[in-house]
Amino acid sequence: MNVLFFLTPKTDVAYVYEDDSIRQVMEKMDYYKYSAVPILSQDGKYKGTITEGDILWKIKKDGKFDIKAMEEISVMSIDRRVENLTVNINKNIEDLILKLLNQNFIPVVDDDDVFIGIVKRRDIIEYYFKNSKIDYEDELS
Repeated sequence: MNVLFFLTPKTDVAYVYEDDSIRQVMEKMDYYKYSAVPILSQDGKYKGTITEGDILWKIKKDGKFDIKAMEEISVMSIDRRVENLTVNINKNIEDLILKLLNQNFIPVVDDDDVFIGIVKRRDIIEYYFKNSKIDYEDELS
């Protein structure tokens, strides 16, 4: 089954830009209640994923937390502990299963490496669960 079947399009994804400050990233993560968001360049290319943990480790390393100072620090200056690799839009969903063990989502790019959306672990699990012999509605209650 093609990745497109499970794609959450870019228009429905919270993301940040590589020139955003840590404060902007924190505010976006807080607003959407996400623990990780993709980082994009201004021309739409995927640059990585930033997590709450990455920000926390930056604060620990600096030894202080100053929200005003976070306005001056670029998201790209933060060391990221995990690199979420992208998949091409032409991949099959079966190719993603092992990646989804360690990631909440997988960024999807087109043939020009432009970010077009994500595949969420939740959507894959839900699909397989619904198509299994287990009664999906009974399990949710």
